[in-house]
Amino acid sequence: MDFTYSGLTALIFLLFLFSTIFFLAKLYRRCPSNKILVVYGRVGNNKTVECYHGGGTFIWPLIQGYAFLDLTPRTIHIPLNGALSHQNIRVNVPSTFTVAVGIVPEIMNNAAVRLLDLDNKGIESMATEIIIGQLRLTVASLRIEEINQDRERFLESIKKNIEPELHKIGLTLLNVNITDITDESGYIDSIGKKASSTAVNQAKVDVAEQEKQGDIGKALAEKERRISVASFHADAVKGENDSAAHIALTNATLAEKEAEAARRSQVAKQHAEADIQKARGLAQTQFLEAEQIVPQEIKRKKMQIEAAAEAQSKVLIAKGEAEAILAIKQAEAEGILKLLDAKAKGYKQLVEACGDDAKSASTMLLIEKLEEIVKLQAEAIKNIKIDKITVWDSGTTGDGTKGSSTSNFISQFVKALPALHDVASMAGLEMPQYLGHMKKDSLDAEIPKIN
Repeated sequence: MDFTYSGLTALIFLLFLFSTIFFLAKLYRRCPSNKILVVYGRVGNNKTVECYHGGGTFIWPLIQGYAFLDLTPRTIHIPLNGALSHQNIRVNVPSTFTVAVGIVPEIMNNAAVRLLDLDNKGIESMATEIIIGQLRLTVASLRIEEINQDRERFLESIKKNIEPELHKIGLTLLNVNITDITDESGYIDSIGKKASSTAVNQAKVDVAEQEKQGDIGKALAEKERRISVASFHADAVKGENDSAAHIALTNATLAEKEAEAARRSQVAKQHAEADIQKARGLAQTQFLEAEQIVPQEIKRKKMQIEAAAEAQSKVLIAKGEAEAILAIKQAEAEGILKLLDAKAKGYKQLVEACGDDAKSASTMLLIEKLEEIVKLQAEAIKNIKIDKITVWDSGTTGDGTKGSSTSNFISQFVKALPALHDVASMAGLEMPQYLGHMKKDSLDAEIPKIN
């Protein structure tokens, strides 16, 4: 009986253990290497989802659910046409982008939030919109030369602009392939033609240089051959003439050396002239080729740049002259204003010193200027040259009064000079009493009469 009870208990325990293991096995979900396991529902730690790449976890019924995100790469073809570059030239940039769901924890969470219920077509459509917008932005920030020639930098700029935007929806950029870049205006073709023309011209220059070196080497070899032959002939002549007199031998040797020197000079001159002609022909050929290759577009842009520079220069010159004139006029106005202000202060102090009597102040100013006024009056007549005065004097004046004509003439001549009191009266002022006053006919009393 005991054995039967113990066996039943063990059987029940085994059934319970098997049921528990089977139940837990049903709850456990494994994640394949090409997928991401997304657990949603009550996941704890204030999270909305929990993502697993590899391994697995328990999914508790009723409170949790799960789904898988495919990590298979997706290829998206972007036929970008008419994108504006930094130079406002429209270019066509057909390209192929390879994207996939990211496996970085933050990117996986973004994918679980934004891509979980989307099919492949929806995911590709969303990625296409982001890629086109950022690709246009990248093209607009670069010049044609940077896009066409520096492909590595262009691809780096594309990744830098597009990849952060793809991370926001849970995708990562795996590869970018630019098939061909063209433009509507033919600018890229012109750049290629220019590069090929430059390479062809350089090749022609190299060929001409090698031909020149070959001709020079050939001429040098010919010269050495002729020298050797001449030397052998000279030795033969020398052997034949050994029996001749010493004087004849000396004359023959001298004539030989002179002939050799003349020959070398002529050969060197001919080689130099040949090199000059070849170099001149090569330079002229290169000039003509360069003149034909230079595109008219470069000339037009040069004229535009020069015209803009000239206009800017004229504007700056005119602006500078105007500012200089304005500064001069402002300085003159400030000087006049300060001078008038100083005079006004001085006149005010003078009037206050004269007891606020403006007339006395005017008199004081006139007294200061009397010496200068008299000096000016004297200057007016000092240069008058009177070489000779002839007076016919009959002893009496024409009206029978006293005095001779001569004395009256001198008296009138002296009276013609303005006195100090007359000058003061001209200015509308009256001399002070301590300077005396004018007596009528005072000048007549001082001038002696001439009989």
